[in-house]
Amino acid sequence: MDYINENDLDFIAVGAAILGSGGGGDPYIGKLMAKQAIKEHGPVKLISADEVPDDELIIPSAMMGAPAVMLEKLPNGSEPEFAFRALEKYLDQTAYGVISIEAGGINSCIPIYTAARLGLPLVDGDGMGRAFPELQMVTFSVAGVSSTPMVLCDEKGNRMIMETVTNDWSEVLARTATVAMGLSSMISIYCMDGQTLKRSVVRGTISLAREIGQRIIESNRCKSDPVEAILDVTHGFRLFGGKIADVTRDLTTGFIRGKVVIEGTEEDRGSHFELDFQNENLLARKNGKPVAITPDLITVIDREKAFPITTEGLKYGQRIIVIGIPCDRFWRTEKGLMQVGPRYFNYDIDYRPVEELAKGLAS
Repeated sequence: MDYINENDLDFIAVGAAILGSGGGGDPYIGKLMAKQAIKEHGPVKLISADEVPDDELIIPSAMMGAPAVMLEKLPNGSEPEFAFRALEKYLDQTAYGVISIEAGGINSCIPIYTAARLGLPLVDGDGMGRAFPELQMVTFSVAGVSSTPMVLCDEKGNRMIMETVTNDWSEVLARTATVAMGLSSMISIYCMDGQTLKRSVVRGTISLAREIGQRIIESNRCKSDPVEAILDVTHGFRLFGGKIADVTRDLTTGFIRGKVVIEGTEEDRGSHFELDFQNENLLARKNGKPVAITPDLITVIDREKAFPITTEGLKYGQRIIVIGIPCDRFWRTEKGLMQVGPRYFNYDIDYRPVEELAKGLAS
């Protein structure tokens, strides 16, 4: 049996932020919430999707909105549990377990918090294998699972139950409600049975996040190269190293939208690099040419210790390294690219795998 304890959360928070591709929210806040819940209620049992009985209910628990808001508008702690219980009550069914909707930042820790508070197991997997900015951008949706009924809660005690005609409408209406709630809310969504879970989940992401975080922390402790440790466990690529010269952001739509400009240093001196993001990093260009494209993961890490930097944490003058990581193969299908590929985000380019684009970096 595998359990998540307080010490594991230090690893998971770091590793999930690497997988989050810049999004998913500040992992520190989620880690503190999950640690407190485990301290009070005990370790969380981690199970595989195959351990969930076909007819049992699984409910994802997550935060929705602009992650930067969480730095100032802290949750009161009851919202994830209230949202989860409200959805159970609406369905008149008790959930067997909890799952993460995405592998990124706070949304890797909120499900652990919910599972600990409710005494439920956590499924080792998620609906993305990374983080994406919109509710319909999950493997569950592509597999035909309805996002509703869903529940949204805020820190004031407001709760909303929503049913929509499509998952795209869930995104539009829930985003509007979340903006009204102060740009962040806690949600329970995409309820499904175990049989549906098995055919739609990205497996093993919690374990992977724990391994990535552990490798980074141990590499720093042993004075070995943490960047190489990340690339080894994720099969990723170093894309660029430099100093952030400019960051622009806009939060008015309920997302963090923006661009980062990076000036090359050391082996990348004389080159420039640009990142576009919408909560998550979506497109990376070196000297104007794409070197990583959504749905592949584009992650910014601190140059010294290789700790991940989310999009709301990017600041002028930071010395950073950008890495690219191949996405789950599910997203490289035609259906997957229609949902999260570059053209969905209005980029007039075709998707090319990061491992193909990275070959040109050496030339």
